[in-house]
Amino acid sequence: MENVRRYRALASLCRQQAAYRPLQTWELLGQAEHFEHLAEVELKAHFDACNGPHNEDAAVPATWETPVAA
Repeated sequence: MENVRRYRALASLCRQQAAYRPLQTWELLGQAEHFEHLAEVELKAHFDACNGPHNEDAAVPATWETPVAA
């Protein structure tokens, strides 16, 4: 997740610089878009790892148990 913050910060800096450098605006905006893309790839990898298959050795009940009133 640290890489996502860095990529987003770099994208923000590129957009800020584009506002002050009219001759390099398109190049800087392209770099900002590239950093945003890297952040999205990093986020997808993180969530895929978190939501991926879990350890099958863990004890998982095969059926739901219904509590019975006494």
